[in-house]
Amino acid sequence: MSFSDLASRLQHIAPFHVMELAKRAAVLEQQGRHIIHMGIGEPDFTAPPAVVAAATQAMTEGKMQYTSATGLPALREAISAHYQRVYGVEVAPARIVVTAGASAALLLACAALVEKDAEVLMPDPSYPCNRHFVAAFEGRATLIDSGPEHRFQLSAQMVREHWSAATRGVLLASPSNPTGTSILPGELAQIIEVVRQQRGFTIVDEIYQGLSYEGTPFSALSLGDDVVVINSFSKYFNMTGWRLGWLVVPEHLVPAIEKLAQNLFICASSIAQYAALACFTPEVIALYEERKAEFKRRRDYIVPQLQRLGFTVPVVPDGAFYVYADCSAISDDADQLTIDLLEKAGLVLVPGLDFGPATARRYIRLSYATSMENLQQAVARLEHYLATR
Repeated sequence: MSFSDLASRLQHIAPFHVMELAKRAAVLEQQGRHIIHMGIGEPDFTAPPAVVAAATQAMTEGKMQYTSATGLPALREAISAHYQRVYGVEVAPARIVVTAGASAALLLACAALVEKDAEVLMPDPSYPCNRHFVAAFEGRATLIDSGPEHRFQLSAQMVREHWSAATRGVLLASPSNPTGTSILPGELAQIIEVVRQQRGFTIVDEIYQGLSYEGTPFSALSLGDDVVVINSFSKYFNMTGWRLGWLVVPEHLVPAIEKLAQNLFICASSIAQYAALACFTPEVIALYEERKAEFKRRRDYIVPQLQRLGFTVPVVPDGAFYVYADCSAISDDADQLTIDLLEKAGLVLVPGLDFGPATARRYIRLSYATSMENLQQAVARLEHYLATR
């Protein structure tokens, strides 16, 4: 065997097209082009001053050693209190594992729960890395066509109909990337019950849960202690590059997750953990809520503008900062459309190709995690592109 012989699992992991577009955009920017980025899902807000100050203080005080693999006890307690305050759910701090971002949380969950050749059900469209996390542990992600009539989400009936002898569980996201749509609480409760009846696992990615714009705040943790929930400091808390997230698991799984975390990651960044303690003060939460309101204002601007320009938005997003728009009235090839928009209009958007075959050619994803000024300029560029092509 030579170093050119790569592991066969790589055959099941596709490139992330949004990153390829971002690389091309960087080349154009180096050539002097002005590019408006609406591709990568990263808030244009950064960590609040109090969070940065807490990181600085931690470094000044020399708090830069390893922490427990499960995270700082004070941070686990703060997250627990946050669930009680926002969602009215009691989650024991002992069930919370602090991780190196939500990606590490998903890797740990899949490492603990996904056997070789085990099947995991998830909607099509869905975040591509989710299926690749399953593939990394030699499981098989089974994508189920979940169109706008289902809010681009799985239903209990779908799970029941697609469950097979090989199925081990489901991996959901609410609100979802790329669609910004949530699973209605009643439907999610039914999905979890179907999975329970099959003695499987339910993993719910809630990294955008803090950016839900409609209804009463809701977490899948209110539906039982057997649900595995992923969350992150990246989106609502505006700490993308800090690489900090968390995982909530049933109590009996904590030793297994801790053992995996010790071996795979040692621990999450100690500095990021000390900084995150400042996220939960009333003053900082108030700032986050103001930023959330600004995201909603952007959504309420961009959706009607896209519809005016000929895109169809079959389900208005109720969370996150994405719009999943049907572009079939404009182009029969969403991938080529995003390339043209980058080259000719200086706009970065993402083709449905990244998110599964069912919507690959018809849909594009737009991130409105950018300034209102950029969104207005993007609409003007879109309008010019459509009028002159």
